[in-house]
Amino acid sequence: MNMTQSSTLDPRSFGRVAVLFGGKSAEREVSLKSGAAVLAALLRSGVDAHAFDPATQNLQALADDGFDRVFIALHGRFGEDGTVQGALELLGIPYTGSGVMASALGMDKWRTKLVWQAAGLPIPEYELLTAETDSQALVQKLGLPLFVKPANEGSSVGISKVKAVGELSAAYRDAARYDKLVLAESFIGGGEYTVAILGDRALPVIKIEPANEFYDYEAKYLRNDTRYLCPSDLSEPQEAEMQNLAKQAFALIGGQGWGRVDFLRDKSGKPYLLEVNTSPGMTDHSLVPMAARQAGMSFEQLVLSVLELAHVG
Repeated sequence: MNMTQSSTLDPRSFGRVAVLFGGKSAEREVSLKSGAAVLAALLRSGVDAHAFDPATQNLQALADDGFDRVFIALHGRFGEDGTVQGALELLGIPYTGSGVMASALGMDKWRTKLVWQAAGLPIPEYELLTAETDSQALVQKLGLPLFVKPANEGSSVGISKVKAVGELSAAYRDAARYDKLVLAESFIGGGEYTVAILGDRALPVIKIEPANEFYDYEAKYLRNDTRYLCPSDLSEPQEAEMQNLAKQAFALIGGQGWGRVDFLRDKSGKPYLLEVNTSPGMTDHSLVPMAARQAGMSFEQLVLSVLELAHVG
């Protein structure tokens, strides 16, 4: 796909567009910000776009009100996990982003890891955690510090950095409030990176340097001292390696349209796949718009490009 192609399209060709945002997941507040930014950009571009919050409106109204396309700016459950995608397919309305399977798989960090692992792609060592897990044995295997996280949440909701064996139980309880599946993951300390996917292209790599312990919810959405390096600190071959790995990882889960793949690097420079985001944030702190800017795209061009890639199934 030519990434500047959408800027020459007649905005009216998209028809009546609903921007789905809000929803009822733990990431509702972030989704409200993403959706407001997307809606404003579409309106500035001359698209007949309208706000639609599935937490307060029945999805059947999308068909009843004659919407031609849907831009999904929902995050988390009931928006990013295949449920809304399935409903839109039943309604026959084209929507942005990945289909049902990739959305469901991408939301589940554990099953995503299993797919990548089966394909031989590099991932951090991990274990599923339960209330009965032997803390000492786990720490012996994964080392300290380690991360504990719910398998089916995004935006770093429910994540803890565990620095001592005695902190493991509390970290598990916190993560288990959000999901019955909880992961423990080894710490990889050579830097955090992300690669945005748009169509068949990987956008420039971003290096993330949080001012606090790790790239948590606060660092992502509330703080202004998180540093984002784009261009990153990678050499051209290292950047190309990470971009290719991102495209492989995205394709393996069946990703479509657009998304974001997050990485860790170890001290020797080896990249490890962390997770995939099939409905990335579009707030003023978000990473895909940042990468698009580096690739020469305005926010409006990015939003139109994503909308152009809308599909059914």
